[in-house]
Amino acid sequence: MSGSHPEMPKTTVSQFLLALVGALIPVLIVVFLLVKLVLGIQATHINQDDPAKANELMASRLKPVGEVAFSGSGAATAGGRSGEEIVTAICSACHATGALNAPKIGDKGAWGPRIAKGYDTLVKHAVSGIRAMPPRGGAADLSDEEVARAVAFMANKGGASFKAPEPKAAPAVQAAAGGAADGKKVFDGTCVACHGAGVAGAPKAGDKAAWGPRIAQGKDTLYKHALGGFTGKSGAMPAKGGNAGLADGDVKAAVDYMVGLAK
Repeated sequence: MSGSHPEMPKTTVSQFLLALVGALIPVLIVVFLLVKLVLGIQATHINQDDPAKANELMASRLKPVGEVAFSGSGAATAGGRSGEEIVTAICSACHATGALNAPKIGDKGAWGPRIAKGYDTLVKHAVSGIRAMPPRGGAADLSDEEVARAVAFMANKGGASFKAPEPKAAPAVQAAAGGAADGKKVFDGTCVACHGAGVAGAPKAGDKAAWGPRIAQGKDTLYKHALGGFTGKSGAMPAKGGNAGLADGDVKAAVDYMVGLAK
């Protein structure tokens, strides 16, 4: 018994090339993303052999969005930042470029319908979050008043005339008995960022084993490292914990406080 088999369709050169390109595209995308990841890691890597650069990079990473004033310093407290300061530091990430459909700063066409809803509604949306925008723009430490100032600043650039709550003056930290700065308040306002959990090689507050060798160096050495910055085997500490607004006495008081916790 004989019969004929159906002839299989032949693959043309163009079909083969299209299939090959289709298979290569995902591979190229993965390679591209891996290269970007590696370059990003290299760009943010701290070179421990360069103490000055290490301190500078660490300070930029640890510097708080708002600085707390101590001993009569004129720096603004967290909660007292202006709308422009908050927009520049936080909101501009999306509102300067229109990312995630955020209305661009100065775009009256985009802000018009939003302004028409009223200032209170805009502030409520900014505080609680709306659509792709997270609550408080992703900065959980912003107070309601700070969010309101940021909203007013951007909306007014888009044609509104909202009156934002005025920033409050930074209260000075009250001195402890004897006129000394309050080390605990300095610690809570700045040092806790690293020493609270032992971040970046910092000796954790209250850890006697970690503080013992440091205390043995003497207070003068600890003061010098805290004031001028220090790069050691376990990590790098920026000058004054990254808060340049601290007075020398405030820094020393914080050192004394942490030393006391480790004794």
